[in-house]
Formats: sequence, C-alpha cells, structure tokens
Amino acid sequence: MLLVFLRHGSVAALLAAVAIEAVAFLLGWIAFRPVLILLGAMLCYLSEYGMHRFAFHAPPLSWPPARKLQHRLHYDHHVEPGRLDLLFLPIWFLVPNLAVATGLFALAFGAEASASALFGMMLAILHYEWVHYVAHIPYQPRTQFGRWIKQYHLRHHFISEKHWFGVSNPTLDGVFGTFRGPDAAEKSATTRKLYS
Repeated sequence: MLLVFLRHGSVAALLAAVAIEAVAFLLGWIAFRPVLILLGAMLCYLSEYGMHRFAFHAPPLSWPPARKLQHRLHYDHHVEPGRLDLLFLPIWFLVPNLAVATGLFALAFGAEASASALFGMMLAILHYEWVHYVAHIPYQPRTQFGRWIKQYHLRHHFISEKHWFGVSNPTLDGVFGTFRGPDAAEKSATTRKLYS
C-alpha cells in the first residue's frame, strides 16, 4: 500500500523536494519561519477546496484541448474513482502551480521566506494525496477519524458531487455551505458522469 503511494511521480517528486528543503534547513542554508509554513499549508487547503469545487467541477469548456484537460484532471476520476492513474495530481499540473505559488510568496514575503511557505504547501499536498489515496483503495483506516474522512470523501463520489469538496480537510465545506450529514443530501444521478 505505502509503496504504491510512494511510487507515484508527483508524490515521489514532492517527497524529494521536502527532503531537499529539510536538508537545506539542517545545513543552515535556509531558515524556516513556522508561521509561513503554516500559512503555506492553510493556503494549500484553501486551494484544494477552491480548485475542486470551482475549477475541477466547472462546466465543460468549449475548446477541445481545455475540455480534455478537465477530463484528465477530474471528470474521468469521477467516472472511474478506483483508477490510481487518475487519482493523483499529475506532475505537469503540480509543478507549475507550485512554481506560481512560490513566486507569489516571494513577491509578498521575500525569496527567503518563500521557502517556508513552499515547505508548508508541499506537506499539505502530501497530506491531501495520502488521504485521497486511502479513500479510494480497499483499505480500512485504523482510526475512527481516518474511517470518517474516508467515508466523507466517498460521499462526494457516490452520493452527491455537489457536496463534500474538502478531500483532506472538510473545514471549508462547513464555511461555504457544502457540508452535509451522511443522510442529508439527495442522491445524485450524475456523480459518475459530471455534466452528462
């Protein structure tokens, strides 16, 4: 189970980047600012919710290459939620997004501070990837919270795609009104075929 997770390209790249930053910190080449690590992680969770709800569930675009991108990034994952190759963020999507976010942090807080924010973002993405992976494989988490968060995400796939957008952190579903109890949402006929 863990080896399959670690072998995925974007997960391996994230782990390598986190390790490089950690070694650079231990060698004194960079200084971590805990507040910016936390800010990077929090912004990542906000991005997770926002991208999932407003970009990945956006209506199909008219330009065929953009529509193909929508299918690869999310629509096809709803069609086949058990396919691991559709589960993880593709590295060609992840790297440019991290580069843009790091650049924005560098503009806002300075180049040195951006390393802390990037570290927080990468840890949050690894958390997201792990929770998402566990939700979609035949594995029963050992903790009550682990079982709850798995069921929480699976409701988005099998009850209603209009709720439960927070994959690794359901807090923003409560803030933005997309949280529902397990029996509160009406079963959708389009959880597998978005916009069909």
